[in-house]
Amino acid sequence: MAEPELKSRGSRESVAKAASQEKIGAVEADQNQDGLIAEQPASPSTSMVPDPTGSPAKGEKIVLKRSITLFNGVGMIIGTIIGSGIFVTPTGVVKETGSAGLSLIIWSACGVISTMGALCYAELGTTITKSGGDYTYILEVYGELVAFLKLWVEMLIIRPSSQYVVSLVFATYLLKPLYPNCPVPDSAAKLIACLCLTSLTFVNCISVRAATKVQDLFTASKLLALIIIIIFGFIQISTGDVPYLTPEKAFEGSKLGVDNIVLALYSGLFAFGGWNYLNYVTEEMINPERNLPLSIIISMPIVTVVYVLTNLAYFTTISPEVMVESEAVAVSFGEYHLGVMSWLIPVFVGLSCFGAVNGSLFTSARLFYAGAREGQLPAALGLVHTDLFTPVPSLIFTCLLSMMYAISQDIFSVINLFSFFTWLCVGMAIAGMLWLRFTKPDLRRPIKVYLFIPVTFVLGCVFMIVVSFWAAPFECLVGSGIILTGIPAYLLGFKWKKPHVIQKVLEIFTMFCQKIFMSVPEEKEQQEAAE
Repeated sequence: MAEPELKSRGSRESVAKAASQEKIGAVEADQNQDGLIAEQPASPSTSMVPDPTGSPAKGEKIVLKRSITLFNGVGMIIGTIIGSGIFVTPTGVVKETGSAGLSLIIWSACGVISTMGALCYAELGTTITKSGGDYTYILEVYGELVAFLKLWVEMLIIRPSSQYVVSLVFATYLLKPLYPNCPVPDSAAKLIACLCLTSLTFVNCISVRAATKVQDLFTASKLLALIIIIIFGFIQISTGDVPYLTPEKAFEGSKLGVDNIVLALYSGLFAFGGWNYLNYVTEEMINPERNLPLSIIISMPIVTVVYVLTNLAYFTTISPEVMVESEAVAVSFGEYHLGVMSWLIPVFVGLSCFGAVNGSLFTSARLFYAGAREGQLPAALGLVHTDLFTPVPSLIFTCLLSMMYAISQDIFSVINLFSFFTWLCVGMAIAGMLWLRFTKPDLRRPIKVYLFIPVTFVLGCVFMIVVSFWAAPFECLVGSGIILTGIPAYLLGFKWKKPHVIQKVLEIFTMFCQKIFMSVPEEKEQQEAAE
C-alpha cells in the first residue's frame, strides 16, 4: 500500500507561481511532483551560467550533495550548543539556585529535558526528510502563513542578531590581550566581528566539506578547553580542598522557591539551545535515517556530562557568590590554576565562539534556502552553485543580514524581545509530530519515540513560554507585535499577484544572481519527485 504523502510533496500552486514569475531566458522552470523548481533541459549545461569546469557535463545533478557524515553531525550539534556561555557566564542557574549542589541538579535536569526534545526531532527529521528544520515541520502541519511568520522572524531578527553577537564576543576575546587595562574599542571589535562573518561565509561557500571540517576542528578545541577545566577540577577534588562541595555546604543557601527553580530551569535550557540545528540540513546528510538519530544520541549526553562536570570544576575553586559576580568564570578559574598559561582560556573562548558562528551560518543559509524553495522568499536565495554545490546566494544573504547589526547600539534588547519564540516554534513542531501520528498513522517513521516524551516536552515548551511572559511581559508583547508584522509581508510578498513590472524586476534580479554567483535552481532526481 502506498504511503501517505506530506503536503509539501503534493502540488503547490505557490511554487508554480513563483517559477512562472521568475523564469529566466531560455531556462524554463517547471514544477515537479516534489513542489520544487527544476529545469526543463536534460542537461544543466543549458543554464544561464556557463560551466567553465564542465562538471555538469559529467552528468552531475545541481543539488546540495549528501556529504555530512555521522562525525560531522555530532560536531554540528555539540559545536552549536557549546558557545561562549559556559566559559563566560554560567551564572544564571547558580544565581537562582543559590548553592552548588542544587545548581548541578538543575544542569542535569536541563540536559535530560533537552535530550527529550532532540529525540523528538530525530523522529521528525526521519519522517519529514527535507531540510529546513522547524520551518519545514511547521509548514507541513500548520500551513503557509504560520511557516512564513517563523521564517520572517528568523530572517530579520533571530539568526542575524545571534550570529553577530557571538562573532562580537569572539572579536572581543581576540583583541583583549592588546587592551589589557582598558575596554576593547567598539569599532575594532565590530570590524573583527565582520571579518569573522565574511571569512566563515567564504569557507561555507567553497564547500560543505570545508565548512564541516572547520566545525569539527573548533568543536574539538572547545571540548579540549572544557576537558582541561574538568581535569583541574578533579585534581582540586583529589586534594580534598573543596569547601563549596562538602556535604555540609553543597546545598547551603539553596533557594527552593517555585519562582527560583523555574527561572533556573529557564536559564539552563537556554544554555542547551542549538540541539535542533542538524535538522536544518537533513537533505545533506549521508544516510540520515541512521546518522541523524545517532548524532543526537551521541552528542546530547556528551554536552550534558561536559556541562555538569565543568560547573562541578568551577565550584571546586569558586564559591557560588563569587561566580554570580564574575564577568568571566572560566578566566577566573584559569588564573587560579594555570598561572602564566591562563591566557589559554580566553583563546579557547574565542575559538568556541568562532565555531558556533560557523554552525549557525551553515544552518541559517539552509533555512533561507528552504524558504526560497517553497516560494516564500525570492527565488534567488534558492540557487545552487554549479561547481561548488553550495547555496552561495543564501550564504551571502545571511552574512549581509548579520553584519547589518553592527550599526545597532543595543542589540541585546532586540534579542530579549524574542526570548519565547524559540520555544514556541519547537513546541509547535513537536505538537505537529503528535498530530501527524494521529492523522497519518501509516506514514513511514524509521524512528518513533515513546508518546510520553513528546507530550512531556510540549508541556515543557508551554511552561517556558509562560515563564517568558511572566518574567518580561512588556518585551514579549513587543516581540509578538513584531511577529505579526509578518502578516502584511506575507500577503504582499507571497500571496499578492504582482504587477508585470514587479515580476520583471524579480526576473532581472534572479538572472543577475545566477550570473554573478554562477548558480542555478537545483534539480531533483526523478525518483525523489515520484515519492
